[in-house]
Amino acid sequence: MTITAIIVAAGKGERAGGAVPKQYATLGGKSLLAHAVTAFAAHQAIDRIIVVVGEGQADLAVAALGGLVVDHIVVGGAERQQSVAAGIAAAPDADMLLIHDAARPFIPPLVIDRLIAALADQDGAVPALRMADTLARGPAILGDVVDRTDLFRIQTPQAFRAEVIRAAHRQWSGPAATD
Repeated sequence: MTITAIIVAAGKGERAGGAVPKQYATLGGKSLLAHAVTAFAAHQAIDRIIVVVGEGQADLAVAALGGLVVDHIVVGGAERQQSVAAGIAAAPDADMLLIHDAARPFIPPLVIDRLIAALADQDGAVPALRMADTLARGPAILGDVVDRTDLFRIQTPQAFRAEVIRAAHRQWSGPAATD
């Protein structure tokens, strides 16, 4: 059973501002990307790590990794879905894939454990957090409050049986998927 972590670091980070995309920004002397890679590299169940970068970001990623070794650095696409597909293509022999956003640096080992365990009888699993904040609908003025009883924030990593996520990417014909 081969478990591969795909860390997507191909974004431009425009919403965050700053001199470099947020996945390459530092926190505690280490890039967010390096923190994410370290979490997966330290986990005993992870066999391979693939980092997906944006066009022209390979050198930036290598520098941000600060000597950490990954199995592959591949170039992604203009949309997250294209970048994830590039990571999946770089893991043809993986049985399970954990797809993670490099801008989320801290992944507790227990989350990885639970995701892998969920794949024993599910095709996919995601970490989900209940909504705690009040949500309101409206363009600029506080409008109707949204009932948050059944709302969740979906996190990464997201875990899949590899053949299922590969098939989903092949069959997708809708607009660009975000997660």
